[in-house]
Amino acid sequence: MKIDKNDTALVVIDPQNDVLSEHGISWGMVGDSVKENGTVANIGRLFQAAKDRDFGVLISPHYLYPADQAWQFGGAVEKMMLESKEFYRLGPLDLGGFSGSGADWLESYKPFIEDGKTVVVSPHKVWGPQTNDLVLQLRKRHVNKVILAGMLANLCVESHLRELLEQGFEVAVVKDATAGPRHPEFGDGYKAAVINYGFLANAVLSTDDALSAMK
Repeated sequence: MKIDKNDTALVVIDPQNDVLSEHGISWGMVGDSVKENGTVANIGRLFQAAKDRDFGVLISPHYLYPADQAWQFGGAVEKMMLESKEFYRLGPLDLGGFSGSGADWLESYKPFIEDGKTVVVSPHKVWGPQTNDLVLQLRKRHVNKVILAGMLANLCVESHLRELLEQGFEVAVVKDATAGPRHPEFGDGYKAAVINYGFLANAVLSTDDALSAMK
């Protein structure tokens, strides 16, 4: 996979407090994986490189609103998210209480995301980008290759990977710029995801590899 700023963009999924901050709702499940991978720093390095080298940057966020509490079924982690009010916002047009909340960006990423150039697409509502406009925003920019990073490895990242591949994109996953949950019954989500990345992605890179390829 050849990475070139003319047809390649960095896509970062859920760079938000609830999954990347020690004060986030999911830290108990994901914190060890985040620390072992150096995820926070590695995502920051990708942001910096993309900005320095004029790559497009898109964010696919996860938001849940009060209306979503009326959902009547869902998978195990989906239910956990609703019950704990992860990525919670008061409404799609209401930013009350948003700043510094679990749904807000990690503070160190705000200069990259809020620079007036980064594209924040509409929220994905479960795991994949089928419910937002990520694919539209990429295609409108003639982007057909994606460097993929963010959270969580076996849920939103893997789901974005699968859908982008089905939509005809080439995708490189940055394996240490993500992390996964560990659950006493379900197992290690990060290990499961990395195995699948190897089978599915066009490339599986370390952050160092990705930075070397972004020329």
